[in-house]
Amino acid sequence: MDKKDTPDAPARIAKVLARAGLASRREAEAIITAGRVSVNGKRIDSPALNVGPQDRITVDGKPLPQPEPARLWLYHKPLGLVTTTRDDEGRPTVFESLPEELPRVVSVGRLDLNSEGLLLLTNDGELKRKLELPSTGWLRKYRVRVNGTPDDTMLIPLRRGVTIDGERFQPMEIAIDRQKGANAWLTIGIREGRNREIRRALTHIGLSVNRLIRISYGPFQLGTLARGAVEEVKARVLREQLGGPAEPGRLTGRPKARSAPTAKKGGPTRDRHAQDSDSRKDRTAGQDRQAGHKRAKPTSPSR
Repeated sequence: MDKKDTPDAPARIAKVLARAGLASRREAEAIITAGRVSVNGKRIDSPALNVGPQDRITVDGKPLPQPEPARLWLYHKPLGLVTTTRDDEGRPTVFESLPEELPRVVSVGRLDLNSEGLLLLTNDGELKRKLELPSTGWLRKYRVRVNGTPDDTMLIPLRRGVTIDGERFQPMEIAIDRQKGANAWLTIGIREGRNREIRRALTHIGLSVNRLIRISYGPFQLGTLARGAVEEVKARVLREQLGGPAEPGRLTGRPKARSAPTAKKGGPTRDRHAQDSDSRKDRTAGQDRQAGHKRAKPTSPSR
């Protein structure tokens, strides 16, 4: 482990706030520039400051909480929730729907209002940042229903990578699962997760998305987790996937570049959560959970 990665090494103030679970690093920088943070009794307004364990940090006059061990949860996000702590339009949020017993958590990436499926939650801002980085190499897989009749020729540009409105999208992994009337189901894998990336890419080739379900994020899978339910990832599994101990400030290993099994090209992905709502007969068995990850009884939302 590099000296700069040890828990006692000086670190940027925003990183320390994120590591304590107070906010994401970006949110922590906003808290600092708003003048809400003091170090050794002196108010600061710039995140360009390194601090160590000997420094006294307060936020809004309250001591910074000690970092807790990093934890990770799987959450099955339903439709109609925004992935933000507050919404200016008054729409219901993911965090308002979580069980009361959960600690303060932040989301790893986002799912928009009209998307559903697997959303990772963590109490550790630094872990959030690590899992969001494209350099992790983790594949994020989605089941997508589109209006149209796609064929392999149509999908070639997306498999090669396209530029849309000046923004370069990396190559996608796409399999056509089945065609049902005017709609088709696709399985799509991406590694960057840009804003509305899949919807924009499919619109670019003339396909309209009418349902989008994230079924996996790297090795973590939605499986049969009920809508609105939360399940914690075991500390052992988290350590294995991150290549280091699940302790505050010690998640320094690079996440393993693993992904969920890829659907066979041209064949349906058997996922209970990707059923076609037009027919109950299309219900199929849920995906297998990751080996070694024994399911705990899901916690139903209480808010």
